[in-house]
Amino acid sequence: MNRFKAGKSILCAIALQLIAGCAAMPGNGPDSLSVIKNAEVTSQTAAATLGYEYALIDIGHDNIPLITSAGDGDNSTFGLADDAIPEIRLGVGDIIQLTVFESEAGGLFIPREAGVRPGNFVTLPAQEIGRNGKITVPYAGELTAAGQTPETLEANVELRLAGLAIEPQVTVTILARNFAQATIIGSVEEPGKYVVSAGGERILDFIGKAGGTTSDGFSTDVTLTRAGVSVTVPYEAITRNPFENIYVAPGDTINITSETKFFYIFGASGVGEYSFNAADIDLRTALSLATGLNDGVADPSQVFIYRLEDRGVLSALGLDLTLPTSGGEDLVPTIYRADFRKPDSFFMAADFEIQDGDMVYVTNARAVELGKFFNVIRTVTGNSVAIESDLNTLSQ
Repeated sequence: MNRFKAGKSILCAIALQLIAGCAAMPGNGPDSLSVIKNAEVTSQTAAATLGYEYALIDIGHDNIPLITSAGDGDNSTFGLADDAIPEIRLGVGDIIQLTVFESEAGGLFIPREAGVRPGNFVTLPAQEIGRNGKITVPYAGELTAAGQTPETLEANVELRLAGLAIEPQVTVTILARNFAQATIIGSVEEPGKYVVSAGGERILDFIGKAGGTTSDGFSTDVTLTRAGVSVTVPYEAITRNPFENIYVAPGDTINITSETKFFYIFGASGVGEYSFNAADIDLRTALSLATGLNDGVADPSQVFIYRLEDRGVLSALGLDLTLPTSGGEDLVPTIYRADFRKPDSFFMAADFEIQDGDMVYVTNARAVELGKFFNVIRTVTGNSVAIESDLNTLSQ
């Protein structure tokens, strides 16, 4: 009985030393007990989580294609499968010149004296389409030119001159296009306004006109604004997919932006922020940029990837869609789990693409947590063997 009491006293002494030892151990700041104790007001919860509802998905061969399709959603396409060369019309600021032909001399513009003017035509002075969108033609008066094609304007002038000139025919020559322009800004060598040619120019053509991008392709996005609607597509999606390299229309604004993309690693593989150094980073590469799955520390069966996932991807995976979204967008907090104990896991890791903002968490092996406990015991008592010896003595 005395031995039992003595053993109990030793265990109590060890517990007291543990508490005192934790307070005396080195730290980078105040311990949690001190923070809680000295708070004037607290708002605490005993719940297991912070209240976020999330989906947990095991990564496998069947669902990886659906998961990696997230970057190819509706927000990553201009959505113009029936893209056609835009019709270039005349507009304010364009400088044009009209030539009027008559079938014979002696009409409105051509004198009867055969030698006075070669050919039965007259070229009118060049003029700029005014702010009101109109031009003035002798004997025809003021006509609307803005919004017209050259062919339509020619027909309108001919109609006005009918009965005045002898079988008039009119041609319109565009000397300078100042209206049919698109603007390119952002991360290009020479931002500015450029004329859209009637033959049609695509987005990559316009980027080339501006001297090319000044950033890496994998960190570059292209935002096209047309008729008040803006759509952003990754630059590399345009270079890879010809259907995204659409025709530029007059009035378009093309904004080339560059933003470094990051993913984060924490847990048994260390803690760090890593920038993308290529268009695509897979899980295998991401882990290799840290310390990998550290032997003796990491639990290879519990590697988690935290992501705000598109609801459409979760729907394709067959998951319940009643989970709330985050940030006001159609994104659901999602955790993907990878098991690197399986023999084919590294093939899986090579196919799983890391996205901007992903957080990769590698858990500690359970043996590591147990080792931490014994390390604390060893720190407090000086020698864990002494504890075992004392307990053995008590049992005798």
